[in-house]
Amino acid sequence: MQGSRFAFGPFVLDPAAGTLLRNDDPVAVGHRGVKLLAALVGRPGEILGKAELMDAAWPGRAVEEGNLTVQIAQLRKLLGPAGDGGEWISTVPRVGYRFTGAINQLGGVRRKALPLPDKPSIAVLPFVNISNDPEQESFADGLTEDLITDLSRMPGLFVIARNSAFAYKGKARDVREIAEELGVRYLLQGSARRVEARVRINAQLVDAASGDHLWAERFDRSLDDIFVVQDEVTAKIIEALLGRLRAPPPRNRPKNLEAYDLCVRARKLMDDTPQAAREAHLMLTRAISLDPDYAEAYRWLAMNHWMGEVHSAGPTQPTRSLALELARKAVAIDPNDAGCRWVLAYLLAYERSFAEADAGFAKAIELDPNEADTFAALSDITVLAGRVGEGLEHIAKAFRLNPFPASWYYLTLGQAQYAAGQYEAAVETLRSDETYRTSSRRFLAASLAQLGRLDEVELFLVANPRFSTRHWAATEPFRDARTLAHFVDGYRKAGLPE
Repeated sequence: MQGSRFAFGPFVLDPAAGTLLRNDDPVAVGHRGVKLLAALVGRPGEILGKAELMDAAWPGRAVEEGNLTVQIAQLRKLLGPAGDGGEWISTVPRVGYRFTGAINQLGGVRRKALPLPDKPSIAVLPFVNISNDPEQESFADGLTEDLITDLSRMPGLFVIARNSAFAYKGKARDVREIAEELGVRYLLQGSARRVEARVRINAQLVDAASGDHLWAERFDRSLDDIFVVQDEVTAKIIEALLGRLRAPPPRNRPKNLEAYDLCVRARKLMDDTPQAAREAHLMLTRAISLDPDYAEAYRWLAMNHWMGEVHSAGPTQPTRSLALELARKAVAIDPNDAGCRWVLAYLLAYERSFAEADAGFAKAIELDPNEADTFAALSDITVLAGRVGEGLEHIAKAFRLNPFPASWYYLTLGQAQYAAGQYEAAVETLRSDETYRTSSRRFLAASLAQLGRLDEVELFLVANPRFSTRHWAATEPFRDARTLAHFVDGYRKAGLPE
């Protein structure tokens, strides 16, 4: 995304790209570190309180102050001493921190505009919470995500995925720039206010090419009508873009708003740390206890069980079985939910139920042709089936629908590039900050080994001490012996344990 870059000493920080360079060489700084450093250098010389800094690095989450202390210490270590021998970041006892260096603000590096699709294209920007209660932030986020899901299910539209839409949350940007970066013509903007049993929603549809407002409306309703309002907004947008008033296909809605809030908060934690995965598990379990017929909660809980073990060493048979049971439950409750369908299809592939998995992916795409996660997951399964070119096409489509995706997209892309023999491209993908410190390092190590370099192996094994090539090969859903042999060859050349 376009935005200011900040130069200080030998460093250049690009907050939008998530990069820090020292004399044009990348510095291995994490996502939280970039956020903290951006907050500090954006207001040089000012004292930033600890609460403000924690909100910058962990937005919407309650974290202990010790986490901030650790991140600041790591930043100081990475930056080293300033030119005068002092520190770039000074501590103001009992208050916060201050950036003491001289800053030169540079122009942003603008992303190349993406071409427009051959159908009406739209991104739903995060609705702004205008209530006085920050706890209602998840309600506004949930509204945004539900509108994205409803629009995404219309085959006549091209709809940007939630990850990429939320990349603009809290940022004041020109609508034309956002539309160019996402490759869409239309943007939906809005605000939400929830007070006790009432909700007020303002929404407006903008043609980014001309700046014209195609439609705008305010809804002031009972909170019990929130999903009715969502359906009305979706129908009005479809009418404006496709020329006909049409309600979205019916889907399973939660019957309990607390369960809804819990699910909205939990799905933000799915691709984070093992601790976040445990928090998500508690939220989703509670959501299901409040609303036993809430399909989406079962879907995310299925993936939570799956990812909980992936964070350690790979799914074990008990967790795989439980995840599959939960995914089947989700589809049984709402067979028209594409998200539930692709999650079940993905897990079925790992059970070697390939025919059922293939049919599940096909049905998911039929139900929602804009669900980027479906194509990303399908790429993974397709590559392991030996159809590498097809897998590369699927992950390319996933990135087009979701230009700022979750970290696992980069893992999937790197895996596909390795399978295609595109080792240099795989290294570039897998060294990106979005995925570098994850289990994707196994593919990075293999790609480097094929290029005659033995980097990354020790770093991967520190985080994955129980990894073995034999176990990995036995549990991954390979359907093609040559593709399997290619991956095993890379692991052996890298020196990963048998």
